[in-house]
Amino acid sequence: MSNITISDSIKYIGVNDTTLDLFEGQYIIPNGVSYNSYVILDEKVAIMDTVDARKGDEWFDNLLNTLNGRGVDYLIISHLEPDHSANIKRLADAYPDAKLVLSNKAKAMLPQFFNIENADSRLITVNEGEELCLGSHTLKFIMAPMVHWPEVMVEYEISEKVLFSADGFGKFGALGTDEDWACEARRYYFNIVGKYGIPVQTLLKKAATLDIKTICPLHGPILNENLDYYIGKYMTWSSYEPEDDGVLVACASIHGNTKCVAEKMVEILKSKGVKKVAFTDLTRDDMAEAIEDAFRYSRLVLAAASYDGGVFPPMEDFLNRLSHKAYQKRTVGLIENASWAPSANRSMRNILDTMKNITICENTVTIMSTMKDSDITELEKLADEILAK
Repeated sequence: MSNITISDSIKYIGVNDTTLDLFEGQYIIPNGVSYNSYVILDEKVAIMDTVDARKGDEWFDNLLNTLNGRGVDYLIISHLEPDHSANIKRLADAYPDAKLVLSNKAKAMLPQFFNIENADSRLITVNEGEELCLGSHTLKFIMAPMVHWPEVMVEYEISEKVLFSADGFGKFGALGTDEDWACEARRYYFNIVGKYGIPVQTLLKKAATLDIKTICPLHGPILNENLDYYIGKYMTWSSYEPEDDGVLVACASIHGNTKCVAEKMVEILKSKGVKKVAFTDLTRDDMAEAIEDAFRYSRLVLAAASYDGGVFPPMEDFLNRLSHKAYQKRTVGLIENASWAPSANRSMRNILDTMKNITICENTVTIMSTMKDSDITELEKLADEILAK
């Protein structure tokens, strides 16, 4: 990965991981992920974070090749999550004179991960706005607590106007993957960072005071063009505003009858002129993508079977995940398959009631086992109401 160019003085030493099946033990990554790390070569040498243990040897080779015999003066620790911190001790042991620069909270957390020899003399804690001069390059430290761990900080390199943004502006997908940035960055954001919109907004306000030419995240591509586009996406996502005017129809069907109703709802919405209608089968589709689409669109229709006096578990899981990620500011319609005991709509409403600024349509639909002509009339009423809102 050493052929990735940032500048003459700032070098990329990160690695791709294309064999990991689940990121953070739960998110499918069909195109892998990158663990990004950087070196600033100046009068002093600073390493910007390490990588996951899975790729430690490859990263260390990249580091040695880039240093070309030079030592290390500083390791900057932006974030202690293991996919970025796993090689801290390895680097500290290999370069015993290197200082470790980190936030006060990171210093408190570091012993939970590693026993660093002579830590008292080697750790340098920094606060908001403090600077570290490397020669012609200067790092300014900006605290970013709860984006998305409490110890996180980002760094702004003043001379080249580079923001090292930690997990901010990251995305799934190994570097070099030919895919749209927004899709996998959105899925990454809402599933990993999404709960922490207010801290992200705070960081964006700080970033707005900086003249940024390049963003170097800890996952995904280096961003050096059209930065207003990427920052604009983060402004929208972190404020929980819909990105697109449209409807996601999310379905949890046991035997397929509820799915038929949900698919009919998609057809009705399209016939009424809705240009963007997405559909997800919560029993089969990637749950992380379903979460992404729920945040992307302005309206949501839930169709689920009643189950054990509640709602079919895939739908319950989906709603609980939305609640955990602070889902809000949306209009929602409810469809249930009652069979002999209607309970799904009540259960879905109970979870939705725990969320902020959710408008639930007054028209709800209840089918009894299979869809009848009279049910289609009720679906039409629900579609009209959700579109009117």
